[in-house]
Amino acid sequence: MEEDHLRAEDLQHKVIPIHMNANFFFERAVRSLDHFHYDKALKYFRKAVEYEPENPVNHCNMAGILSEMGDYEGSNAILSDILEHVDASMTECYFYMANNYANMENFEEAERVLIKYLEEDPAGQFLDEAEEMMELFQYELERPVKPSRIRSREGMVEHEEARALMEAGRFSQAAELLEKIVQEQPDFLAARNNLALAYYYMGLFRKAKATIFEVLELEQSNVHGLCNLAIFYQHEGNTTSLNTLLEMLEVVVPFHQEHVFKLATTMGILGKHESAYGHFRRLLKDAEVNGDPSLHHYAAVAAFNSDRYREAQRCWRQVQKLDPASDIPRFYLDQLERLDLTGKRQFDLSYHYHLPFEEQLKRWEKNESELCEEVKTNPMIRSSFFWALRYGDKGTKLQVIRALGWIADEEVRETLEAFLKEPDEAAELKREALNVLAEMGLESASQAILEVSATSDTMVSETRASNEFFGGDTLQAVVDQALLHMNDTAGREQKKHLQNLWTLFLGKLYPEKPTIRHTEGWSAALEYLTAKQHGDALTYQEVAQRYGVSVSTVSRYAKRIDSVCSLKEEKDDILRPFTENI
Repeated sequence: MEEDHLRAEDLQHKVIPIHMNANFFFERAVRSLDHFHYDKALKYFRKAVEYEPENPVNHCNMAGILSEMGDYEGSNAILSDILEHVDASMTECYFYMANNYANMENFEEAERVLIKYLEEDPAGQFLDEAEEMMELFQYELERPVKPSRIRSREGMVEHEEARALMEAGRFSQAAELLEKIVQEQPDFLAARNNLALAYYYMGLFRKAKATIFEVLELEQSNVHGLCNLAIFYQHEGNTTSLNTLLEMLEVVVPFHQEHVFKLATTMGILGKHESAYGHFRRLLKDAEVNGDPSLHHYAAVAAFNSDRYREAQRCWRQVQKLDPASDIPRFYLDQLERLDLTGKRQFDLSYHYHLPFEEQLKRWEKNESELCEEVKTNPMIRSSFFWALRYGDKGTKLQVIRALGWIADEEVRETLEAFLKEPDEAAELKREALNVLAEMGLESASQAILEVSATSDTMVSETRASNEFFGGDTLQAVVDQALLHMNDTAGREQKKHLQNLWTLFLGKLYPEKPTIRHTEGWSAALEYLTAKQHGDALTYQEVAQRYGVSVSTVSRYAKRIDSVCSLKEEKDDILRPFTENI
């Protein structure tokens, strides 16, 4: 009897307990989804809801499965329950409900909840899709469909301008504009998130963190805000808070493309490469974005960093097909073949779509103009320079100061002058910074000024007062650049149309004028819109590659011109001046 008792006791110690919680059932639901077992996935999501009934994400996942299974009424019942009893701030539920009603061909109800979405949602994450649905409802209902207001569009033009400034690495100017937007529209969460990032890149971490907490106070499930907060926790070394937040983020499966990308890049930055790889793979299945070579690079890096070397090789080969002129895929494929991957991997790769910092410097020392082009098209390089100048070691800082001398623009001047005021920086570095400032145009600077202690604030003010800086693109340069790059097939009419479009854009903005800091981006956008007006099959990818800019830059500037000119309505006005001149 005693022997039987001992055996039972020994056996009990060998049993591994299963912890039944929401994450347990969530993981099984995701596995079932991967195998298209929707019934099982629904069952597991329901169990996750039982364990965490206050978590709106679990409810949303269940609604999404029901919609996939064709149970649109059941899906809408859950979405309504989320808004009434779980989290009223999840206004995206109105958009999902509109989709369900549209699939049921109940266009009256679809219109009602879609208008509710547009009028209530502060972020506008489904704004483009909602506008497409509005066009469909107008056709089906045979009458105009228009909301009284679109909440997320309030301050949109200014916000786009701020985003463009951030893409150009001009964080201080972007912060000023975003501060004004947030002051006027406190619930503009996208502006608050970008303001936090601007503060972060400027090194103002307390302000950045405080701004993110403001976002999360207004919307506790804001994906961008949670991702940004995770990055800030990592910077602080706050592992306790970071690990708690990561546990939550690792089980989030966003619906929206932009949220998937944000979560993927955040997980990559935080070293959660398995999770990052899964999200990037989801994006690569999306035909709308899988033509972007940088996305395949990110997936390749995530695969490499999670020891999936064959998959990394496959992704970089795809980058090579999509971006054949780039050295980036060739560099990484070559390095992949040279590495001994039989043992333990010794390092992680950076997710930035450019060559490693040291490799860039070797190329830029041979060709300074290449650096300027890289900085124009890849703002992450500019921000990494400013970051390295603040936090790098002495040798890195010296390299960065010299590289900034090649860029030599207004932002560099401001950065180097601020660097001279830092009391803890080495005198050798400050002398090099002062030399760079002198080479940038300080023609009247005397040798005596160059020999003054670099820690003196008065030296900076004297340098600024005794010199004049020139630069900036003219409005005419945008048209000139476009006419220079346009395809040979573009005739006189199309070129005249492009000039008329730019004139119309400037005229509608007057007395304001656009900030022209990226001539190629504006020129590419003009050519793209002109081609579309003439029915030409030109893509963002094609025009971006020809002008040496990113797809997102062309898209952003094109949307800015379109929003000002209302091209669908103004097409005849754009063409008329040329028609009358024939």
